[in-house]
Amino acid sequence: MQTFGQFSTNFDHEYLTKHYIYINEKDEDREDIKIDINDFENMLKKKRKTVAGTIFLYNPTISPLGFNSDSLLADQGFEFSDEFHELNFNDMMNLFSKSIRDGYRGKLLEIKYLFNLNKANIEPTPILEELDADLDKYNTNQLTRYDKKLNYQDYINMSLNGKFVYFGSGHKYDRHHKEIITYAKNIAAQALKLGKEVYFTHDNNYDAHECIDVAYFLSPLAVGKIKEKRINAFKNAFRTNPPTIQKLS
Repeated sequence: MQTFGQFSTNFDHEYLTKHYIYINEKDEDREDIKIDINDFENMLKKKRKTVAGTIFLYNPTISPLGFNSDSLLADQGFEFSDEFHELNFNDMMNLFSKSIRDGYRGKLLEIKYLFNLNKANIEPTPILEELDADLDKYNTNQLTRYDKKLNYQDYINMSLNGKFVYFGSGHKYDRHHKEIITYAKNIAAQALKLGKEVYFTHDNNYDAHECIDVAYFLSPLAVGKIKEKRINAFKNAFRTNPPTIQKLS
């Protein structure tokens, strides 16, 4: 698998605004046939044929080849532009490379995020308060803490390529972050409105229909006792193209 992305920055915040993974075809020796940036960009010109679907996650923490996620890319000398870059793998990409295989070879999958802010561990921090406040202002002329276009999904005008959307964007939303909850629900509702098949992993807390209504989509990655269950559920979901809904017991 290879992964490619486009970064932008504004007011010292860095965003991964576009992100794709490519599932390599195999040669006669069962080795991956690598593509370069030109090959990738040519595939993007034919999205209707080359993009199998979309995977939604919470937010990215990833870097271009030659850089790392330990500090701001700008501090490492990265030059922001409209160009795509091949990316390093993180834990999520490692899981994808082991899970999304035969039925997707030669295809792209677009990765979208609830928040494009390229920063680790934003969930248990005051950043959530800022995101919630931003979303309350999103459809107004008021200034937001994070860039409206770079950080958020304009779900009403959202474009989704491929036949399906797999949501792995999470399920733990603080009740007082009402704008974030509404935002996540609206993205899921818009995917259905656009005629996409929607897939995810859930558990006994909600049935599949309810999960879409409340945006309850378990992340593929977890810690502790449920780590292996989540990983295996994601692998099982992507044994087929399109994937399947998985329920954890």
